[in-house]
Amino acid sequence: MDRITVIIPALNEAGNIQRLVQEVLATAPVQVIVVDNGSTDTTAQEAHAAGAQVVTEVRRGYGYACAAGATTAQEADILVFLDGDYSFQPSELPLILAPLLAGQADLVLGSRYRGQIAPGAMPPHQRFGNWLVAHLMNWLYGLSLTDLGPYRAIRRSLLEQLEMREMTFGWPTEMMTKAARRGARLVEVPVSYHQRQAGSSKVSGTVRGTILATWFILGVTLRYAWGQARR
Repeated sequence: MDRITVIIPALNEAGNIQRLVQEVLATAPVQVIVVDNGSTDTTAQEAHAAGAQVVTEVRRGYGYACAAGATTAQEADILVFLDGDYSFQPSELPLILAPLLAGQADLVLGSRYRGQIAPGAMPPHQRFGNWLVAHLMNWLYGLSLTDLGPYRAIRRSLLEQLEMREMTFGWPTEMMTKAARRGARLVEVPVSYHQRQAGSSKVSGTVRGTILATWFILGVTLRYAWGQARR
């Protein structure tokens, strides 16, 4: 039986993290690791109280947090990445896992566009950024994706082959591009997307934050399409 770990990068997600962890644990027999990426609130305490293993990563960056969680989950066969803001539903975890468990995929991506986006959950600038990068990625890598969904699952054996290097916003994109270059099977499943329950977004909450993230992600998409970075 595959051993599954859900990794939740979190920065100041008090008010979200406890319920999120509890629902993940109630949904499937998994280990939950919350990576506290420098929170100044009670994120770590709430996560621990809910039953998660809490890891501290002092280097700020989504990629650093994800990598720390993956390093900690040494016994896992499948790694699931889930945002800590409660915008994605733990109840949909079986949808994310199903293609991997059935041997039909190596990397599963939760697509908000194939599923449902609640009113106000994704502002227009974030929708455009996702659309732009997804279409460019499809063209460069021969894919047919609709979203850059951070709610995803990957086999550890594949992740270890990817030699991940992008330690900020570009980490999820690097995973997709490198997996595509290796001929891995990327499969999308529909998921729903909701407004966060508490706190404010670190990226999509402002136009500036979204533009910066999109620009950085575009760079990663191009970097791994051409040149020596194609590994």
